[in-house]
Amino acid sequence: MNVYEKTHLVQKSEIDEYNHVNNVVYVQWINDIANEHWKELIKGIKSIDYAWFVVRHEIDYKAQALLNDTVLIKTWVGKTEGVKSVRHVEISRDSQVLVKALTTFCLVDSKTGRPKRITEDVTNLLISKK
Repeated sequence: MNVYEKTHLVQKSEIDEYNHVNNVVYVQWINDIANEHWKELIKGIKSIDYAWFVVRHEIDYKAQALLNDTVLIKTWVGKTEGVKSVRHVEISRDSQVLVKALTTFCLVDSKTGRPKRITEDVTNLLISKK
């Protein structure tokens, strides 16, 4: 399993009126780490003729992140078949899991905008140990 991770210091702009990280911010973090991981996986590939589009988010909020918390955001790719791939994201503070998410992505042909079957090469790229 290829796990990509980063740490993030919670900023004032990410805090809502209840003094914790707003739910929309978690969705942004989930999107950001997926994009960062994908860019890392395709580093060195000159031409990509497809893109990933979100078709579903499932998010379990288990605890709150607060201003100035340092959180660890991890992601990895799970079940991948047909035109869809599931990405896991876990956000934690110290050893406490704050958020667990599953995002289902659909592979789309960049030229036609239509779903595209995930090839073995793409699957291997997603699970590679870079």
